[in-house]
Amino acid sequence: MSGRARLAGCAAAATLMTACSLLPLVDGPVWLVVAALLIGVQTGVGAVARRVPLARPLTVLAQLVVTLLLLTLVFARQQGFAGLFPGPEAFGHFSELLRQGSEDVSRYAPPAPLTDGIRLMLIGGVLIVHLLVDTLAVTFRAAAPAGLPLLALYSVAAGLSGGSADWLWFLLAAAGYLLLLLAEGRERVTRWGRVFGATARAPGAGEGTLAAPVRTGRRIGAMALGVALLVPLALPAMRGGLLGGTGAGGAGSGTGGMISAVNPLVSLRDSLNVDSDRQVLSLRTNADDVSDMYVRIVSLDDFDGTTWKPAQRHIVAVPDGFPTPVGLGPDVRRTTVRTTVSAAGWYAQDWLPMPYPPTGVRIGGNWRYEPVGMTLVGDHGQTTRGATYVVTSLDVEPTARQLATAPKPPAALARQYTDVPPGLPKVVARTAKKVTSGAANHYEEAVKLQDWFALDGGFRYDTQVQVGRGPNAIANFLRDKQGFCVHFSFAMAAMARTLGIPARVAVGFAPGTPQADGSVSVSLKDAHAWPELYFEGVGWTRFEPTPSRGTTPAYTQRQTPSSALPDPALPSRGSSAAPSARASASESCAAGAAAAAVCPGPSSAVASPGGGGGTPGGLWAALLVVGALALLALPLAPLLWRLRARSRRLGAHPRTDEGAAEHTLAAWRELTDSAWDHGIVPDESLTPRAAAERIVRLGRLDEESAAAVHRVADAVEQVLYAPRPRSATGVAADVRRALTGLDAAASRSTRLRALFAPRSAVRALWTATDRWTALRARAAALRPVRPVPGGEAAGRGGS
Repeated sequence: MSGRARLAGCAAAATLMTACSLLPLVDGPVWLVVAALLIGVQTGVGAVARRVPLARPLTVLAQLVVTLLLLTLVFARQQGFAGLFPGPEAFGHFSELLRQGSEDVSRYAPPAPLTDGIRLMLIGGVLIVHLLVDTLAVTFRAAAPAGLPLLALYSVAAGLSGGSADWLWFLLAAAGYLLLLLAEGRERVTRWGRVFGATARAPGAGEGTLAAPVRTGRRIGAMALGVALLVPLALPAMRGGLLGGTGAGGAGSGTGGMISAVNPLVSLRDSLNVDSDRQVLSLRTNADDVSDMYVRIVSLDDFDGTTWKPAQRHIVAVPDGFPTPVGLGPDVRRTTVRTTVSAAGWYAQDWLPMPYPPTGVRIGGNWRYEPVGMTLVGDHGQTTRGATYVVTSLDVEPTARQLATAPKPPAALARQYTDVPPGLPKVVARTAKKVTSGAANHYEEAVKLQDWFALDGGFRYDTQVQVGRGPNAIANFLRDKQGFCVHFSFAMAAMARTLGIPARVAVGFAPGTPQADGSVSVSLKDAHAWPELYFEGVGWTRFEPTPSRGTTPAYTQRQTPSSALPDPALPSRGSSAAPSARASASESCAAGAAAAAVCPGPSSAVASPGGGGGTPGGLWAALLVVGALALLALPLAPLLWRLRARSRRLGAHPRTDEGAAEHTLAAWRELTDSAWDHGIVPDESLTPRAAAERIVRLGRLDEESAAAVHRVADAVEQVLYAPRPRSATGVAADVRRALTGLDAAASRSTRLRALFAPRSAVRALWTATDRWTALRARAAALRPVRPVPGGEAAGRGGS
């Protein structure tokens, strides 16, 4: 084997060894086997091209073309020509898979299911990294810089994993990189034709033996590996170095038993503080008041002192009518509610979101019923993606007296739902007794706990707080008094159990936002977690300890009205039934993996975490990682900029007249820019009405989309010309409807260009140029003016 062929093999091995760090992120290693086969083909093409020989750029181009053909063969065989050559349909399919993959990454917790979108992202990403490594190390004979793409690949995996075996993947990746460096050194020495080294050859070694450089390379590699492992441990700013990084979330169980587990502690930080909100569910209900309609997904029954999770139970066929909820007596007032739920096309949830307690559901597909939790779970890969179903449920309205006089629960139920592990810190039970002192019954104890968290205890809602892991997580929350819905619900449920009150945690969505068309929009930021406490005669009863989130149940409210008011600085859930044209960026919890309850705050309140005094080595490593990722993301920069701009323009806005006016103008800019992306160049000389007519005519919009464009233009004229402008609702929804019409009327090539090479992205360049000009002008204004030599004398002489 020639030196360059050996180097190419080591480059492939280094890439695969580093790619192993991605294994904990998904279920099963099958994707890595496919990636290895494709890397073998990619490496072989490079070897043939270099042997011809082709010019270096042509070699890279040949490998890139073959990579595209391989991806088409594996992922878009039906859309490509002859199953191998990509065309417009294949590129459209790739775009859809990448979109689905990005949504699946944000939805599922590690280990995530190996969906087609995630598989494309994994295999395609590894192939791109290997192409960079092969180009640098083999084609251009520079193995050292080839560590940058390897570092970028490992950093992505380490940032998402947070598992206990991270040290193993680091060792594997480091060994791959050292192998590549040694192979390059051996190849260089072979080309020189002689051996450099301080030691003599081993006895009996031939003339061409490379014992010295290999032995020297091993020593250097061992020393470098030791430095990388041990030095960061001594630097407090690095938090344990490469082997001791603290993950933000735990690892999901990933089991596929009777019921797949949902753990709200999994990948919480990935879902916090999302910049853009998205509708998850649309509800149409006959309920008189939607401000108290929580949508429940699953209950977390088992508490091991570290986390809450669903109990493993048997599932059965969905009955025509559900039995009466356990514990609900005949004398408690109840109203039957009928709700039609429509799930978004991108929202793939294994559990069926329903108002609680349900009495029946009408839905198609493979669904199974879990009787204890009264929940539906998908079978054989069934999810909620794009589903529409009808749920009948009960609006249970107990009185405070009924809860206060509730008899003891059944012994078996009390034993299961009051169980606390022996390792739970004693401060939890001690604090519960102190807070509820003076209470005459379990109901009063529950209300005291809720009010202590939400009103009296000095707790602060903060989305920047880490979730916390281990038996001391609840104790730390009680000490620090800051957190989000998961902290509040977990802590109250645990404290209630120490008092002998059966308790569990529910995961789902807080009440959504009423819309102008009579529906209720439930968005990502409405995802929530809350405690449910059991009272015999009433059943499982909701409480709301999270400050300014959700709605406080009427049966727990104090007599003083003002004491239960939410924070006026934040949008209030359910405080008004006034319709809104879109789902507001509520301050409830943000959705995480499959059903993870996370609680982000408003994007305007997000604060960047403070940085410590990092070391120069850590700073350079961070800069290298950022540079490598930026290089990989450069071709997608226009697409990413447009998505960000659209999210910002059509997102939430301050609830003032000025904020509504700015929102309307931003929505108009998004509409004209989107039309520009589709080939309709904006004409600034036209009035909004004339510009709208031009967009409708050139874009060949249908009647509904044309009406939406004209409504946006009317709203803009109101803002610009009316003496007293009034706020227009539904502007963002109208813009999205117009965008749908533009896509429907455009050709596939136009849609692809509008997505990946949007013309309006030039605004980013214009903005950067304007800022640079303004900065230069400001710097020139601050520069002192130097007097011209002799100028004063010349002035006197001329007078």
